[in-house]
Amino acid sequence: MSISSEKAAPRTSQVIAAVIGNALEWYDFIVFGFLAVVISRLFFPSDSEYSSLLMTTATFGVGFFMRPVGGILLGIYADRKGRKAALQLIIGMMTVAIALIAFAPPYAAIGIAAPLVLVLARLLQGFATGGEFASATAFLIESAPPNRRGLYGSWQMFGQGLAVFCGAGVTALVTRGLSPEALDAWGWRIPFLIGLLIGPVGLWIRRHLSETEAFLEAHQAPKEKQSLARMLRNHLREVFAVMGVSVCGTVGFYVILVYMPTFANKQLGLPLNDAFTAQVIAVALLTALMPVFGALSDRIGRRIMVIAATAGLLIVLYPLFSWVHAAPSFGRLMTMQVVLCTLLAVYFGPISAVMAEQFPAGVRSTGLALAYNVAVMVFGGFAQFIVTWLIHTTGVAIAPVFYVMFAAALGFVAALFLTDRTHVVHLAAVDEEVPEIPLQRKAGNSLTRRLAARGA
Repeated sequence: MSISSEKAAPRTSQVIAAVIGNALEWYDFIVFGFLAVVISRLFFPSDSEYSSLLMTTATFGVGFFMRPVGGILLGIYADRKGRKAALQLIIGMMTVAIALIAFAPPYAAIGIAAPLVLVLARLLQGFATGGEFASATAFLIESAPPNRRGLYGSWQMFGQGLAVFCGAGVTALVTRGLSPEALDAWGWRIPFLIGLLIGPVGLWIRRHLSETEAFLEAHQAPKEKQSLARMLRNHLREVFAVMGVSVCGTVGFYVILVYMPTFANKQLGLPLNDAFTAQVIAVALLTALMPVFGALSDRIGRRIMVIAATAGLLIVLYPLFSWVHAAPSFGRLMTMQVVLCTLLAVYFGPISAVMAEQFPAGVRSTGLALAYNVAVMVFGGFAQFIVTWLIHTTGVAIAPVFYVMFAAALGFVAALFLTDRTHVVHLAAVDEEVPEIPLQRKAGNSLTRRLAARGA
């Protein structure tokens, strides 16, 4: 059996198909978070505003508990039925979940059934989201030319950053452009309805995908039936390594990006306007740089970049937080965020590709989904709770830095156990040993995509 030496780059539609579900997930995440106060009034009425908001955030949090369940089941489905089938199923479930939220009657209309509808929607979203990142990443990496897996994998993270911008922008326009009465009556539904329009478009695009060669090869190869237990038995080291580097990414995202405006306002005493302005600039830089570093990883290697990024975070985190805390100002906050987001870009650029490359195609979605979603649920889902507890318990205003440093240290150690397959043309399709063919160089040092005939 031979594999063609020419592998065309994925079409724009293929990249969009892989990225759109992950972007939709993060768009909804930001919208729900920004509208939590409005949703709490409409669906969880209480004599205590704090109790209403607490119930809303708890409803949002239940989705995190479903992520590992969805990740495992949908990962197994993707490894058995194909990336295309899984991606279609996942975005279908996401669309249904958003529709449940967008059209949910408030508590005043249907009573206790209103919050139950929201809980059902969040459970369904969490289940679908659990399988999205792994299945879409597997599709991107398996579709990309061998010398561009880092670049194409980085579009996943680019899509997340773009979705955060869109979600924040749409919500800001709605909340500022409508009166409080109009916002409560119908305006809060607009951002969700916009997200709902994205779902059918993504589903249509994904219906016209072609299955990846790597999956077809793995599916046709004679082997034992895959199971979660067998995957763990054969790839336990890879699962723990991917879980470790995922902890660094998810804690960095939730603390440095999501929690930082609250920290700047509550602990540093800076105006929220300054905090959000610094955040917007830093996230814009992060989003722009991720594809750059993803492409760079295709040349110099992914493992070394992850090691460098996590080591860099360990070195600069405490000095930067202490420097800003000593004399809080917009300029110092801006400088800190630019430095941290640049290091996060070095990390996020290659991370999708390097995690996917740890597993053979036959178990790629299952292994990646399990490791990634457990890390997100435990360390990301509880990030804001943990840093708030740290500040209260220690009495140290910059206590959140200790949690991020812990995550960076864990990511650094985990990165040492990653296998760097940056310059490998043909990744293993199944658990059995197969030759991994290195990329060769032509005159002029340019990477080629020549694939040697198997068995030759």
